[in-house]
Amino acid sequence: MKWIGIAGVIVAICTSHAAAWAQSSPASPKAGEEYELSKSYETRNKGSDGSSGSSRGRDGLLERILDVSEAGIEAEYDLPKDVTTENRASYWQFPARVLKTPDGSMRLLNPEELEARVDPWLKAANWTRAVCGRMIFTWNAFRIECDPQAVIETIMAFDLDTPVVVEGAPYQEDMARTPGTLTKKAARPDGETFTAEMEINPDAVHRSRAETDVLVGEIIGTAVTFEDALGKRSQEKVSGTIRVLLETDSVGRTWRKTTTSKLMTTRPDGVSEEDESTETVERRRIH
Repeated sequence: MKWIGIAGVIVAICTSHAAAWAQSSPASPKAGEEYELSKSYETRNKGSDGSSGSSRGRDGLLERILDVSEAGIEAEYDLPKDVTTENRASYWQFPARVLKTPDGSMRLLNPEELEARVDPWLKAANWTRAVCGRMIFTWNAFRIECDPQAVIETIMAFDLDTPVVVEGAPYQEDMARTPGTLTKKAARPDGETFTAEMEINPDAVHRSRAETDVLVGEIIGTAVTFEDALGKRSQEKVSGTIRVLLETDSVGRTWRKTTTSKLMTTRPDGVSEEDESTETVERRRIH
């Protein structure tokens, strides 16, 4: 099962073999350290027809630094320490060990262990492999994921390994039309704060909403092709902005990222909608 809404890693340099990497990366934690990763979100929307809605949620992972070498950083990701036995049984993907290479890519190191957990997990839910890949809805919508490699996407949702964070550096978000420029807003002994603002890319919004329409159709049993969904969504007029706030620590490592998106949509029937969402990702060391 894919844990919807979570899907993070660190950059660590502490050997002489990684000197070249260290020159372009902030100082990083050492093997044996643990970090609490969290991601929270809030959404609000209202329409000119009187409709409105809101939602909020929070997810978390535990990160353990296992080793740092010339090949990269080996880390183990697990559910938070306070997770209940019942909740742990719901997520077969964890713990997962990954290697993050200097180019930022991630590789799963224990796929066999994860693969061995899938069938017992399915059996406990009275499912077979036939349900793998299907979307279902309980208290939340999620895809029944049986591929061990899918855990990489879950971990990457907590990734705060941003490009070099300095005044004037370009910064790009997936949903933005063009990169923004980082501006320093505050400087403190324990770190700095930077912001960047970008214009929304309407095409990216259309594609994202079309993908959601396909998933909703799958859940309610009404087949919708991506092409049809995209054709309808492309008739909407979309504008807006994305604002990113990056907070760094004393060595320049990003420990908190807050992304705020504001969208204005006008549908073909003339109804307009305002959407605002805020997502905050944090990484804190556990002492």
